[in-house]
Amino acid sequence: MSSARRSRASLDAFLAAALLALVLGCGTTGAEMGGSGTGAVGAPLPPLTVDTLSGKQLKVASFKGRVLLLDVWASWCDPCKQELPVLNDMARRLKAQGIDVLAVSVDQERANVERFLRAHGGRWSLTVAHDPRGEIAELLQPDKMPTSYVVDRSGIVRYVNTGFVPGDASTIEQHLLEVAGH
Repeated sequence: MSSARRSRASLDAFLAAALLALVLGCGTTGAEMGGSGTGAVGAPLPPLTVDTLSGKQLKVASFKGRVLLLDVWASWCDPCKQELPVLNDMARRLKAQGIDVLAVSVDQERANVERFLRAHGGRWSLTVAHDPRGEIAELLQPDKMPTSYVVDRSGIVRYVNTGFVPGDASTIEQHLLEVAGH
């Protein structure tokens, strides 16, 4: 085998292993945890800036003063596909109670995010953003996809839900309402 073919085969093997790690990291069960990154329970949410789908930058700190559910998701993640419509319904019901939902996609291509949103009705109550720079993953280091962070009015992470199964929705909502004082 030539040197170029061995290099290509090594690259292909690396890419396959990386894809497998991403797929296996796409969690299917939720649980409270401390988190492995700076988004751990009890810690302040680090300064994060994401892109809105209209192309403007959005500082996550702009939600300070309100309770925030920051959800990290991707269009290729099956549990994320189940979770986002549930969070959208939650966002619609809880907004009047001072609770916002920000769903940040870590997809590399914004077109994949837009295609997912259109395929699921196109009308969203939650705020959808995109993090093509990978800042969210780098700073928060979520263990699985999706990962949701309940953040209090002062910007402190109060609960982390990793992965998603339908039963997680009521637990997430309960934590949001408790943090909001309802």
